[in-house]
Amino acid sequence: MDVIHFPDDPRPNRWTSPVLALGNFDGLHRGHIKILERVKRRAAERAGTSVVMTFDPHPPRIVRPEKAPPLLMTAAQRLEAIGQAGVQGAAVVRFTPELSRWEPETFVRTVLVEWLRVAEVWVGANFLFGRERAGNFTLLRSLGARYGFRAEKIDPVRYKEFVVSSTRVRRLIAEGRVDEAGALLGRQYSIDGVVVQGARRGQGLGFPTANLQSENELVPPNGVYATTVSFEGVVYPSVTNIGVRPTFGGTPAPVIETHILGFDRDLYGARLRLGFVQRIRDERAFESVDLLRAQIQADTSRVQALFDRMSL
Repeated sequence: MDVIHFPDDPRPNRWTSPVLALGNFDGLHRGHIKILERVKRRAAERAGTSVVMTFDPHPPRIVRPEKAPPLLMTAAQRLEAIGQAGVQGAAVVRFTPELSRWEPETFVRTVLVEWLRVAEVWVGANFLFGRERAGNFTLLRSLGARYGFRAEKIDPVRYKEFVVSSTRVRRLIAEGRVDEAGALLGRQYSIDGVVVQGARRGQGLGFPTANLQSENELVPPNGVYATTVSFEGVVYPSVTNIGVRPTFGGTPAPVIETHILGFDRDLYGARLRLGFVQRIRDERAFESVDLLRAQIQADTSRVQALFDRMSL
């Protein structure tokens, strides 16, 4: 997948009649995937190039930083997911205070028309753009008629009784409801990071853990989770504790500790992806190390039984 950045990079010559999906695409959930599928189909029909446009940093970080939500993905994760969705190109717009003050027509003319020379633009039903979010789909379609591109929108996607949105996914993860969040995403919610040196208490308990220093902004709340670990192209079942180690006096900030089932390699310095499957229980303090060890054994057995049913 080609990746270009505004305003630094020119549009590649091989991008013909770009059919563009326009949005933030944080989380790349089921609703986003529906837009991407439509864009890929339309690009194929007109022998054009399927492209996703997104913004970095996330616009709320610039226009209302005090209310900006934690993001579901790092910038690298988002581009990786867009590429895996089969889109041919990604156009990343550097969102600056100056750009946030552009009128909607200035954005359309400068970025969509002069930079990308789009043939079609597809957005979600609630997409807003331009200074103070003054631009809506009706205006986008009107500007498209003026500048020679087609504008279309995709209605909200429902999963069971819920409208799928990044806001809803964030709320579910913040509440520890990672299985429900995964249903709206269409895959596990995952965080990336590097394994760092820990206190080795897990090893002393008979359950060695990888301590993950996460690069993601949104981490599920303290508790024990059934998780997966992706390492060197292989996915392993695991059980993860997020918390402050209350049995051992506590830590200043939550620590992410993952015990990979049936795995005994040294992972210090390794990059991992941790996927959240299901919340098992709250974190709590135990009166003795033996009681903690027994609980970890019970948690591990429960998680192993869960993965046996899932045939991971």
